[in-house]
Amino acid sequence: MAATSLDEIVAARGRISSLIRPTPVFETQVPTPSGPVTVAFKLEYLQLGGSFKIRGSLNAILHAQEEGRLTGSGVVIASGGNAAIGAATACRMLDLRCTVVVPTTAPAVKVARLNALGADVHQIGDRYALSAEAAAAIAEQTGALQLHAYDLPDIVAGAGTIGLELREQLGVPLEVLVAVGGGGLVGGLTAALAPEHTICGVEPVGASTLHQALAAGRPVPVDLDSVAADSLGATQLGQICWDTISAFPVGSLTVTDDELIAARNLLWDEFRILVEHGTAAALAPILSGAVTTKPGRLPCVILCGANTALETVK
Repeated sequence: MAATSLDEIVAARGRISSLIRPTPVFETQVPTPSGPVTVAFKLEYLQLGGSFKIRGSLNAILHAQEEGRLTGSGVVIASGGNAAIGAATACRMLDLRCTVVVPTTAPAVKVARLNALGADVHQIGDRYALSAEAAAAIAEQTGALQLHAYDLPDIVAGAGTIGLELREQLGVPLEVLVAVGGGGLVGGLTAALAPEHTICGVEPVGASTLHQALAAGRPVPVDLDSVAADSLGATQLGQICWDTISAFPVGSLTVTDDELIAARNLLWDEFRILVEHGTAAALAPILSGAVTTKPGRLPCVILCGANTALETVK
């Protein structure tokens, strides 16, 4: 695989811009051990499908359609939930069949959403890797276009379109903090924004694919043990992400489950913003003081997904 390029991201934006929501930015202050700090929240959880994932799905499907790679069998994807919801939402918009394979551990709220979108839902395996094997078999049997939750060029390029929006919305140098699962979003943002803007991936200690890849010098398998594993459930960083970020000094921070839960609760208590545990991880190092404001740079937290239930707060 190869690194994602800015040209690919610009092409992705051309395909999907008329079909997605350009999500707003909200500048505010949050408490830190050193006092209030100004941050910008990119409200990507307001996107169609409740997360950034539809950007990549639409880009991949429309690109395949352009090249004649799309069949009557539609699309198949394995996902812990959000990528499947993004693909199912895209397929519903384009009147295509969508088959999704999710782990048996997928949150009920996400499975219910998939069913409501009209997807053919299969729950196979207790982790993403097993669901992915099943999706590959379905694609081979049916001829459906197989999408990947994070390690496919069009998926990463679609995610990178968020970076193009940020360039236009915030005309200052940014320090972007983003949660990492398989790396599609951090890879796309790096391709769109580096080196003028700095990128830092944030992960739970118990689901740290980027952190462990940087330590090992390559993507490596990781064990999952985090409350955020339902959304940050990849067990290895994607190769496209790795190839993309390797050319830049991308930062990496880990947070505890208690820290990301505290960040999630603050978003709800102070702003009535309800996001997934994994999404909230991106804010946690600012609240704890692990990230300090750099002169001339505005911290920008990507709030990337909100397919969760209100009763899980607190």
